Amino acid sequence: MRIDDLPKDALAAFRRGGVIPAHPLALTEHRTLDERRQRAVSRYHLDAGSVGLAVGVHTTQFAIREAGLYEPVLRLAMEEAAGWVERTPFMVAGVVGRTDQAVAEAETARGLGYHAALLGLAALNDAAVDDLIVHCRTVAKIMPVMGFYLQPAVGGRHLSRTFWRRFAEIDNVVGIKIAPFNRYRTLDVLQGVARAGAADRIALYTGNDDHIVADLLTPFPVETAGDRMNLRIVGGLLGHWAVWTKRAVELVEEIKSLPAEGPIDRAWLTRDAAVTDTNGAFFDAANEYAGVIAGLHEVLRRQGLFEGTWCLDPHETLGPGQAQEIDRVYRLYPGLNDDAFVAAHRERWLDG
Repeated sequence: MRIDDLPKDALAAFRRGGVIPAHPLALTEHRTLDERRQRAVSRYHLDAGSVGLAVGVHTTQFAIREAGLYEPVLRLAMEEAAGWVERTPFMVAGVVGRTDQAVAEAETARGLGYHAALLGLAALNDAAVDDLIVHCRTVAKIMPVMGFYLQPAVGGRHLSRTFWRRFAEIDNVVGIKIAPFNRYRTLDVLQGVARAGAADRIALYTGNDDHIVADLLTPFPVETAGDRMNLRIVGGLLGHWAVWTKRAVELVEEIKSLPAEGPIDRAWLTRDAAVTDTNGAFFDAANEYAGVIAGLHEVLRRQGLFEGTWCLDPHETLGPGQAQEIDRVYRLYPGLNDDAFVAAHRERWLDG
């Protein structure tokens, strides 16, 4: 499957940019798949106005593979997306592992109707750059690919500007999620895309949870063939946006309505700090991200979409003081939550 084979409306929406939540995993107290609530969360994200969904990624829990849930969870989300009459959601499947595993997962995703593979490279941290490019090209022969720059603190590796240029030269690359949590390395991705002459083909999405709003606001200056241009990060593919999704959609649309050039109100800097602060609570930054998934589950539990905060690994729970941190950001930033929106539609989402 090639980029040109993708549904035109879904591809156009993806390139325009917006919110792509990383889909969480709904479990029962026995840590089995809760299909009813899994479907409900997909409906929530789509009803909130998301461009699409990212499934089988970190927020969905990588352990779904060992638990035999990779195909069932991807299938449930795709069934909900396929029935969405308002638009064609852009569907992204997380694809990880060494080449044999990544190829098998990409084939599964393509068979289910997914549009792009978000290609995690953590399993190849010991590979040379030439071998990484071969790996990426191999998966890109199966379906369009999104690159993923994962921060080294959680299992990623440093990837040079040269790597990103060579990656962007692969003609079936449709996007990149930029999440090194490092401003220099974020610029490396942008420069690499520009030098590959791929700025019109590749949509850039932020995964920098510590700078979400700033990434979306910034025209990034780059140079290619001696010409200066500005690149924009057009949206976010984020676990953070698995919750309070309606407000995230409104935030991105407000940013898109701003003039492309010229000054911006300093209040945007405050909003950037507020979003970062809420992210710290949801992701348990105080405890080195120990409760990163359980924190998102806790917000969904409070909203009535999840029954509990259970993860596949029973040791993955809220971190010490994390519940109190979530209480704090609820109090401090009442305009960022979408509890009223969820309450108005929750029963419809749950009852299907």
